[in-house]
Amino acid sequence: MSFLPLTKEEMLKRNWEVLDFIIVSGDAYVDHPSFGMSIVARLLEAEGFRVGIIAAPDLNKDQDFTLFGAPTQAFMISAGNMDSMVSNYTAAKKRRSQDDYAPGGKGGLRPNRASIANSLKIRELFPQSMIILGGIEASLRRHPHYDYWEDTLKNSIIAEAQADLLIYGMAEKQLWQLAEFSRRNVPLKNLKDLAGTAYLSEEKPELAEAVILPSLAQVRKSKREYARSVGQAEKEQNPFLGKPLIQKLDQGYLVVNPPAKPLSQKEMDAVYDLPYERTWHPLYDKEGGVPALAEVEFSITSHRGCFGGCNFCAITSHQGRIIQNRSHESILKEIEAMTKSPRFKGYIHDIGGPSANFRIPACAKQEEFGACNFRQCLFPENCPSLVVDHSDYFELLRKARKVAGVKKVFVRSGIRYDFLLADPKGQEYLEELCLYHISGQLKVAPEHVAKNALDCMGKPGVEVFDQFRLAYAKANEKLGLKQYLVPYLMTSHPGCHLSDAIELAEYVRDIGFQPQQVQDFIPTPGSISTAMYYSGYDPITLEEVTVIKSPQKRRQQRALLQYKKPENRRIVHDTLLSSGRQDLIGHGEKALVPPLSKGQNYQRRNSRKRRRR
Repeated sequence: MSFLPLTKEEMLKRNWEVLDFIIVSGDAYVDHPSFGMSIVARLLEAEGFRVGIIAAPDLNKDQDFTLFGAPTQAFMISAGNMDSMVSNYTAAKKRRSQDDYAPGGKGGLRPNRASIANSLKIRELFPQSMIILGGIEASLRRHPHYDYWEDTLKNSIIAEAQADLLIYGMAEKQLWQLAEFSRRNVPLKNLKDLAGTAYLSEEKPELAEAVILPSLAQVRKSKREYARSVGQAEKEQNPFLGKPLIQKLDQGYLVVNPPAKPLSQKEMDAVYDLPYERTWHPLYDKEGGVPALAEVEFSITSHRGCFGGCNFCAITSHQGRIIQNRSHESILKEIEAMTKSPRFKGYIHDIGGPSANFRIPACAKQEEFGACNFRQCLFPENCPSLVVDHSDYFELLRKARKVAGVKKVFVRSGIRYDFLLADPKGQEYLEELCLYHISGQLKVAPEHVAKNALDCMGKPGVEVFDQFRLAYAKANEKLGLKQYLVPYLMTSHPGCHLSDAIELAEYVRDIGFQPQQVQDFIPTPGSISTAMYYSGYDPITLEEVTVIKSPQKRRQQRALLQYKKPENRRIVHDTLLSSGRQDLIGHGEKALVPPLSKGQNYQRRNSRKRRRR
C-alpha cells in the first residue's frame, strides 16, 4: 500500500511514463475515504488505471498543472470536499482566514470557483485533453444557479468551465462505467447517456420523454420561471423514474441525465475496502498536516443519503434520498484496522452518515421506484409507509463497542430526533445513546421554532422538539447522568419574519439556552431554500415566500438569538422597540434586554465596567 503519485518522482518510481487519469483537486491530498478525491483515485486504481493527483495547485504556476503531462484518458477536476465559495467566505461574505482542507490550514490558497478556474487553466495548457468535472461544487452547480457571493444567476458550471462531461452525485457507478468503456477503447467524449452525468450539445438532442426546462434567458428574465425550473429539476431526481433534462443556454443546450442508481451494499463495501492510507500525504508533514483529517480520521461512514428532506440542505441533490448502507462486517473490519494505528487512542469519533440514525431505506418502495416526487418522508408529518426501525443501527453500535481496543464509540453526525421518537422503542434507544455514545452533550438540529420558518425549511414543528427535550431529560435522569442538549439554530432563512426571530429569542430564553454559535442561512447552490432566497417563490408550490436579504435585517435576527451578548444589546433593544415589543425590554424575567437610557451606549458602559475591574 502507498500513496498515489503527487509528484513526478513518485510517478517515475512506479515506472510510469504517462498517467491515464489525473485528478485535480482544490484540497490537499488526504488518502481517506471521507475525501472524495481519494475514493475516485483508489477506485480508478483498482480498475487498473494509472492515476496521479494534482492537489491544491497554484493558478499562477503552470508547472503545478503540467508536472505529469497529458493523461491518456482525462483530467478529472474537483473543487474539493466543499464548494470553494463556502470554503473561502462566511455568510457575511467576509474572507475566511483558515481553510482546513489546505496544507497547514492556511487560507487563501484555493481559488474562488476552483472547479472553473482549474478547468480553464487545464484547457489553456492541454487544449486537446478530455476534462471531466466532479465533486460537490460541480454537482450542485450543474444547472444555471444563483450565486450568493456575486448576487447573480450564473450559467451551468460545465459551460463556464469549458469541460466535456460533468459527473454529479457520488460518482462510483459512473466511474465504473467509464472504466469499462475505456477498456473497450470507446472515446470518453462520445459518452452521452450515462446516468448521473451532464454534458453540452450544440443542437437540441432528440431524447424520448425528456423534460424541457425554461431556458437560461427565461430564468434570467423571470425569477418565477427560475423557481419553476428548479422545481421541475427536483421532480426528476429519481434514479428509477427520472427523465433527462434539457435546457437551452446562451450557446447550445445543457443535457442532464437522470441520477445514477444507488449503490448496493456489496458495492458500498467494495468502495470502503479500497487500500486507503487514511492520512495526509507525507509532503505536508512539515506544515503540520491537513486539519480536516482530525474530525474524520477515526470516524466511520456507515451509510449515505438522507430522506429528511430539509430544504436548506443540498445532500439530497448530491447523495440522494435513498439510503445506501455498508454491511456490519465491512464497518467492523475498518474499525479493527483503525485500532492498529499508532494515533488511535481508543475513541471512534462517529459512526453515521448525513443523519446517523437513517441506516435503512425509508420504505420498500424506494428500492424499486425511488423516493416520491414532492412528498417528503417526515414532513409535514411521517408518511404512512415510513419504516421506523433503529434495530440495525443500534446492533451495529453494540458490535463496535465490543471491538478490542475501542474505549468509546461516539455518535457525532447528528440524529433526527423526530425519527427516533417515532420508533416504539425510541425511549429505550435514547437511553442507550445517552449511556454509551455521547459525552456531556448531544447536538440536534431543530433549526427554528416559528411555523413560518419551519415550513419553509421542511422541518417538524417545535412541539416535536419539546417532546424530545423531555424524553432526553427523562433518559439522563433515569441513568443518573448530567448531560446537555445543544440545539443547532438558524437565522434569516426564507420565510423567517422578524416576529419569528423574536419568537425564537423568547424560546431560547424560556428553555434557558444561550447559543454560542449561530448559523446564518447561506444560500449555497443546489438547495430548494437557495432558490427561495433568490426568487421569492417556493419552487415546489410556486407560492410567494418572504425573504430577508438586507444585511442589517440579517444582523437583527442573529443578534436577537444571542441577545445576552453585550455587543448585541443595542441592536436588540432598537429592534424590539421598532417592532412594538417593548414588553421584552426591562428587568423582569421575561425581558431580553434592560432599558437603554437616552444617549446610553451598551458597549461603552460595559467597557467602563471592565476597566473598573
